Amino acid sequence: MVHPRMGDAFPILSTHDIERTAAFGSLRNYAKDSRLFQSGQTGDGLFLILAGHVTLCQRDGLGHHEPMYEAGPGQFLGEIGQLSGNRALVDAIAQGEVQARLLTPGCLRELVVADASLGERIMRALILRRVMLIERGIGGPLLIGPGGSGDMTRIRGFLTRNTLPHRVLDPATDARAKSLMESHSPAADELPLVVCPDGTILCNPSENALAMHLGMLDLPDEDKVYDVAIVGAGPAGLATAVYAGSEGLSVIVLDARSFGGQAGASARIENYFGFPTGITGQALTARAFVQAQKFGVKMRIPMRIKQLDCSRKEGDLLILGEEGTQVRAKTVVVATGARYRRPSIDALSAFEGRGVWYWASPIEAKICADQEVILVGGGNSAGQAAVYLSAHVAKVRMMIRRESLVATMSKYLIDRIAATPNIELIPNGEIFSLEGDAEGRLNAARWRERGTGAEHRLATGNVFLFVGADPETDWLADCGVILDKSGFVVTGVGSDAHPAPALLESSVPGVFAVGDVRCGSVKRIGGAIGEGAQVVPALHAFVAVA
Repeated sequence: MVHPRMGDAFPILSTHDIERTAAFGSLRNYAKDSRLFQSGQTGDGLFLILAGHVTLCQRDGLGHHEPMYEAGPGQFLGEIGQLSGNRALVDAIAQGEVQARLLTPGCLRELVVADASLGERIMRALILRRVMLIERGIGGPLLIGPGGSGDMTRIRGFLTRNTLPHRVLDPATDARAKSLMESHSPAADELPLVVCPDGTILCNPSENALAMHLGMLDLPDEDKVYDVAIVGAGPAGLATAVYAGSEGLSVIVLDARSFGGQAGASARIENYFGFPTGITGQALTARAFVQAQKFGVKMRIPMRIKQLDCSRKEGDLLILGEEGTQVRAKTVVVATGARYRRPSIDALSAFEGRGVWYWASPIEAKICADQEVILVGGGNSAGQAAVYLSAHVAKVRMMIRRESLVATMSKYLIDRIAATPNIELIPNGEIFSLEGDAEGRLNAARWRERGTGAEHRLATGNVFLFVGADPETDWLADCGVILDKSGFVVTGVGSDAHPAPALLESSVPGVFAVGDVRCGSVKRIGGAIGEGAQVVPALHAFVAVA
């Protein structure tokens, strides 16, 4: 394995550094050819090699096995998943007798917090290793089928947003993929085939089914009562998790899709404090996702929430999942944000995932490379997406309902759009219908001028929708949380049942709201993160008397 940052990814610790780990681990001895951990299996933690050598090997679900790297004394084994006890992504095989110090996930977290200098080096290495695995598609599932299909895009998007490595094998060019297709003869609606690291083959699985097979949904301890359960892993939820976890509260984060929220879809955020060259939403929220786990925060993603039971029959709040799982907590923080609105467009549902997209990532950019696309929306997320896509497509037609972008978008983005020659702004326009070809693929959009009613037809195979925001609060029905007329959570306003709530507390004691889902919040990433930090003292105060 070759990488420009191999030295950072696989450092050799000094004798002094090794001694500093002694209080956090236990000695283990392994015979020749023993596996310290195995791809697809839950590992014991991080291994620091004291004597001997260990070969790291990649292995996929089709039996392909290949050495990647040989580690020796002073080097440690694992990647960022070991921080939370996740399944291993590669094999680690002893080359002769090996002595190692095992740091379990809990002990590893204690070390990186207690020893800032050594902890920084370890964390950097673990993060870089995951990045290297993602870049090479090592350790995750194999996706077999047509590269541009809607379901292939859906599954790739789910894995990418959850920073899970994977590889796409096209049967038209890959012999192994062709052989598997011939032996299974899947129907069109069974594609793509997903080959898990343990060899299990899934036919066009749902996100939850795939997550279950990849170990993302290992069942939580349903008897455990957390101090804080955070629903939503966008900037507000992750900020709450980082600050609450770092202050000693027991925290679990739940999300129906992935970490990052709408912010994760931002191709480049250039007006966020501290990043003068900009940062992608995925990169920003991925750092927070790892940071929260460093402080012991538990993650259960994806988990679709069915209901919040505020009756406190057993003294705690109860979150009920659609799969029958449940989470108990003394407090709940609603950080579910808002989802992009599905506008009233004829035939919209027929083309979702088949030409209609709500996300502009490298996956979608590759699908529509060198084509002309339409992007609907006038907010910052729409502007960031337009600028990003403009580097990959022939033309971006940006359609907005207003006369200009001035009232809805940051000036730096307006200037960037104006300076980009292949972005065309269409003001006062709205799409009312979509059309497809004989094979069911999008090939045109019909739109009208809002002022005159004149109708037009644009040939396109891809429409990106970044329109409006509907709060994700359906799961709060019947639990007593007061919402405003648009469905956003009202906070800091007293009621008969709860006359003196905290500033970010809802009408139900112990239920708080932060970020875009909260009525009156500033709909910006910085505001969401600020509220995530602001709510923690109130959580502490509530937990102290609960």
